[in-house]
Amino acid sequence: MYKRLIPRLDIKGPNLVKGIHLEGLRVLGKPEQFAKYYYEQGADELMFIDCVASLYGRNSLMDIIQKTAKEIFIPLTVGGGIRTLDDIKNILRAGADKVSLNTAAIRDPQLIREASNRFGSSTIVVTIEAIGHADGLYYAYIDNGREETGKEVCAWAKECEQLGAGELLITSVDKEGTGAGANIELIDQLTAGLSIPVIAHGGIGKKEQVADVFSTTSVSAVALASILHYDAVNKMTYEQNDYSLEGNTSFLKQGAPSGRFTPCSIDDIKAHLVQQHIACRVE
Repeated sequence: MYKRLIPRLDIKGPNLVKGIHLEGLRVLGKPEQFAKYYYEQGADELMFIDCVASLYGRNSLMDIIQKTAKEIFIPLTVGGGIRTLDDIKNILRAGADKVSLNTAAIRDPQLIREASNRFGSSTIVVTIEAIGHADGLYYAYIDNGREETGKEVCAWAKECEQLGAGELLITSVDKEGTGAGANIELIDQLTAGLSIPVIAHGGIGKKEQVADVFSTTSVSAVALASILHYDAVNKMTYEQNDYSLEGNTSFLKQGAPSGRFTPCSIDDIKAHLVQQHIACRVE
């Protein structure tokens, strides 16, 4: 089966944002523009996450999803602030193919079972935001990595599978936004004994690290943010949008940061995967 590349778009209000360890969010632009750009490059799926939705008790992506679904014809996963079956129904009706659950699933695990029974397990992705502790274990967090739950990651992952989740997204909060490479130890621990697909997220700073994840672990997909966004920021032609009231816009003014990242496009990454004999969809 083909390995998938999934651009992850973290959204705050009307804007695409990016931070480090899920914090320090900086404005990158309008998510609709990035989504279209990645679709045209050959993204296998797209993931939209309202990164402040759980804090405010609502998901504000309906308008963005409706617009995106009319122009983009690859699977769309939407997460953030989804708390009820009605929330899931509304997101799917707006044009999403899958929903991502984290905070609500941990607070009420039966929501996973109810949602998978009603909408099908293939539509239910459970996100696990993992942080390593001094005892050598990883624990799941909610509210965009802010609140500890006390749930050990591997045990929680197996529970999610038993409850009917169709897919898991594992985010290494320790690695997220750093470009230091994926947390292979965490991925290996989580995937051991699981039969459902796992998406790895967090830490990718260069195309070689994507190949490393696929060649050394059993994940089905990698969710990418910084490595793609920083490339797009420097290449895209921006519409004339007023960002003056949108907070930290340093990326828009200065371009992508240097350091551990070697920004590249989806085409660049897939070409490298093909060279490494890793099966991926190439148009």
